[in-house]
Amino acid sequence: MRLSRYFLPVSKEAPADAAIVSHQLMLRTGMVRQNGAGIYTWLPLGYRVLKKIEQVVREEMNRAGAIELLMPTLQQADLWRESGRYDDYGKEMLRIKDRHDRDMLYGPTNEELITDVFRAYVKSYKQLPLNLYHQQWKFRDEVRPRFGVMRGREFLMKDAYSFDLTEEGARAAYRKMFCAYLNAFDRMGLTAIPMRADTGPIGGDLSHEFIILADTGESAVFCDRELLDMPAPGLDLDFDGDLTPEVEKRTRYYAATEEMHDEAAFNALPEDRKVSARGIEVGHIFYFGTKYSKPMNAVVQGPDGQMVPVQMGSYGIGVSRLVGGIIEACHDENGIVWPEAVAPYHVGIINMRAGDAACDAACEDVYAQFSAAGVDVLYDDTDDRAGAKFARMDLIGLPWQIVIGPKGLEKGVVEVKHRKTGEKAEMPLAEAIAKVSPA
Repeated sequence: MRLSRYFLPVSKEAPADAAIVSHQLMLRTGMVRQNGAGIYTWLPLGYRVLKKIEQVVREEMNRAGAIELLMPTLQQADLWRESGRYDDYGKEMLRIKDRHDRDMLYGPTNEELITDVFRAYVKSYKQLPLNLYHQQWKFRDEVRPRFGVMRGREFLMKDAYSFDLTEEGARAAYRKMFCAYLNAFDRMGLTAIPMRADTGPIGGDLSHEFIILADTGESAVFCDRELLDMPAPGLDLDFDGDLTPEVEKRTRYYAATEEMHDEAAFNALPEDRKVSARGIEVGHIFYFGTKYSKPMNAVVQGPDGQMVPVQMGSYGIGVSRLVGGIIEACHDENGIVWPEAVAPYHVGIINMRAGDAACDAACEDVYAQFSAAGVDVLYDDTDDRAGAKFARMDLIGLPWQIVIGPKGLEKGVVEVKHRKTGEKAEMPLAEAIAKVSPA
């Protein structure tokens, strides 16, 4: 993409009411525009990041055996009355009526809707196990939306739902999602710590939140330092095998949200392993058994011919919330520092003297090569001052920069900058292209 033809409304200052770094930087880089309390338009740069995160999540869900579909944003209230949650959910649910005076709602989650889909088509244990997921916009009427996309009213969420014949099978499905989440967050450049958590309005007796540590986190969290250096299970993980060791490897260490915190157990840790910090929730998984299948009559015929309610779990990732969470974890004094997997563009080309024949030719050559190779590239071909170009490129945080100017070309070199480390090096153009190209 040529910057001269792109829509990138960068600003020097963020509004005074943007309280945290991610909100400030998303506004300054022109990633979003606020349309109302907790409601945002995703502008081109922000939308690219959103789609990159969505794709990482999709790949890891598919790798773990989940199957993608798409459910509507509007749901019938009668389904929620079947489960008993319509009146219990509270004012966060946006309730509406259609033109026929039927009660509807803008879905805050999809347990009821997916259970209705399941019961319509699945009748036998031979069709199990099953895990269905989608990535869809949700709405929760937060009493006090804040922190930009971190606590908005409208948000994009990946929610998956597992169906199994037995509790043992359901817990195995839970472990699959536990490991898939760790891999997904690791690919995004994040260290996410699974913490025992309150099940809240979803229900059930087993739940983990996946937390990234950040000074601006919404709540206090407590964990063993050993968890901070533990690698993800890895993309070669056999999801058809027994994942109990992978889960127990992590759950044997202390980690809890504020609601589940056990001061005595935490104090039993050695002092050098105690981590007390603020955390951002980026994922939440639940096992809740027959909480929805029983009242909604989602039953299958078992091996003995008896009809039994299925065992269920649900698994959420805040896709739009992750954009803010990643920025909170990945920024410096100059702007955002995107991890490569979710960066809006992989490399930025800076033409130091637009209109100079040699500079234009070299930039066009690099741009064409990257474009042909399918590399996401942003070419700053504007006639802005050099300082403004450097500041803008650092602000939007692309992983690599290639700076092409007349002095360097006279020596047969261009400058390559790695945004995360700040390291710069001069090298021939062909070498620069090879260095920054994705592996």
